[in-house]
Amino acid sequence: MPQVIAYSDVLAQTQAQGLRSLYHNSGAFGFPRGANVLYAGWIGPPDDTIRPEARKLVQQIDPPFVPNLINRLIDLWQSHLPGEIWFMPMSHWSFELDHGSKSWMPDLLRSIHIDPAPLTHLNTAPAIEFTPSEIDLVRSIATGLFENLKSSDFAILLPDRPIVGTLHHHQQLWWTTTDATVQQQLRPHS
Repeated sequence: MPQVIAYSDVLAQTQAQGLRSLYHNSGAFGFPRGANVLYAGWIGPPDDTIRPEARKLVQQIDPPFVPNLINRLIDLWQSHLPGEIWFMPMSHWSFELDHGSKSWMPDLLRSIHIDPAPLTHLNTAPAIEFTPSEIDLVRSIATGLFENLKSSDFAILLPDRPIVGTLHHHQQLWWTTTDATVQQQLRPHS
């Protein structure tokens, strides 16, 4: 069963990995200033708002967008970066459950066996952790997020692996890493 990872433990893990918090109490993390950060993006529907200089980092995913994005995510996680995977709001749970996604987020959490009540008033972003055997539950949360997020985004972290993901509300996955080998797994396949 997925479990909630206390925010203090999220901070300890991310700091041990050399990540820095990008926004106080949030699930937004990045690599330290000065790090050689490599980027890649997987986008579903075409998006004209992507800056021209970022387009070379983007792989357009074929329809059906959501299942194909999730299949790529699961393949990356299972085949190339195995271990636990964390999902957390890039803001905090109080925003998502009281304002941003109140109409659907509690039901999504219940569907993956997480009680939303303890998270509802937290102005922090504890992670929801899935083990490698919980592929169907990861598929469920990712599907719910891709299909329902309208204005906020979620972070995807793989503890002890040099990668940070953003599940973007435009049905996109954006990745940063400091490992060129990992970046090769993120780039378009020939």
